[in-house]
Amino acid sequence: MKKILPCVIGLGYVGLPIFLRLQKKFQCIGYDIKKRRVNELNFKKDLNGEFSQKELYLKNKSLFTSDLKKISERNFYIITVPTPIYQNKKPNLEPLINAIKMISKFIKKDDIIFIESTVYPGVTLKLGKIIQKKNNIIINKDFWVGYSPERINPGDKDKTVDKIKKIVSFENCPKKIINKILSVYKTISRKLVLSSSIKEAEMSKVIENIQRDINIAFMNEIMMISEKLNINFYNVKKLAETKWNFMKYDPGLVGGHCLPVDPYYLYDIAKKNNFSANFILTGRNVNNSMKKFVLNKVNKKIKDNQIKKILVAGISFKKNVSDFRNSIALEIFKNLKAKKNLYVDAVDPLIQSIGKLKIKKLHNINLNNYELIIYLVNHDVLNQKFSNLKKDKHNILDIFNYLK
Repeated sequence: MKKILPCVIGLGYVGLPIFLRLQKKFQCIGYDIKKRRVNELNFKKDLNGEFSQKELYLKNKSLFTSDLKKISERNFYIITVPTPIYQNKKPNLEPLINAIKMISKFIKKDDIIFIESTVYPGVTLKLGKIIQKKNNIIINKDFWVGYSPERINPGDKDKTVDKIKKIVSFENCPKKIINKILSVYKTISRKLVLSSSIKEAEMSKVIENIQRDINIAFMNEIMMISEKLNINFYNVKKLAETKWNFMKYDPGLVGGHCLPVDPYYLYDIAKKNNFSANFILTGRNVNNSMKKFVLNKVNKKIKDNQIKKILVAGISFKKNVSDFRNSIALEIFKNLKAKKNLYVDAVDPLIQSIGKLKIKKLHNINLNNYELIIYLVNHDVLNQKFSNLKKDKHNILDIFNYLK
């Protein structure tokens, strides 16, 4: 078998852990167009906070680079770039298409390309046809494409990529190509789930995230209804959870790169195929409305208590991560910060700054300086600081019952 030379395109939350697994066995190249990100990693710094300095040491002559020439001799490409949406909620495949066009310059006979980015069914083969057209070689005959949906859970040290079940899909591959695929992916994960349908694997990924989005939306809506009926939602939830098949989901602010995006991918392809998948977006609409719900509660507090000084605790998109993409907590902070009659600070131990927005350091915070603390993200470090506070002394708005 010809020597496998893997290359991971994109070194974010998905690509970096894959690279670090692969370099244990292969001479692997990690490529990112962001030179700053590459420089940080070469200095053993992961500003995403997922890996320590020790974990970033390179092995087997592997390297991080933003030099396109370095990847020209690779023969197994894994693409992990973002798949966002446009402002009109339409899928934005440009980062993925650009990555495909970039590596198409180097694709040779028997090379293998795997997509890890979240897409709707049909995208992987469509991308392969871009290479086919540019290079005059035939997809899944001269070169090979596959799909392995990412299941990275930032901030979770238990469900790391090597421990979770990982879907690996490919079609009509000869044994020598299958052996290469399995050699690479068995290095990434100990538990592989093989699929002979790329479209089915693509579909499975989007519904994983949409299911979670819808279930959180349901709990958010029940919480809002309970408030209207003057019922304690959290007592209701405890009672409901005594039934053996009641699914345990919590209400909250849904952000990040996946859940606020993926429903629009499936909705778009369904609509193009003359099916109106309205239920998919029902959950999205509820979760998007949580910003208004929280701000209404905050504004009532401000008005009722004539509050001027506010601290927002937690602004990343979820617990124990520094990622603030599509963070509703951040949007709430920005909204309050823009009000001229308020003095508003934010504290988040995992984030130092966002552009011109400065974030207070936890050890420098004097809680007595604030008339209202809005608790939005339950980082473990924040919980340690705030859980012992006397709520009768400090005015804390803990909408999601994090400080139990």
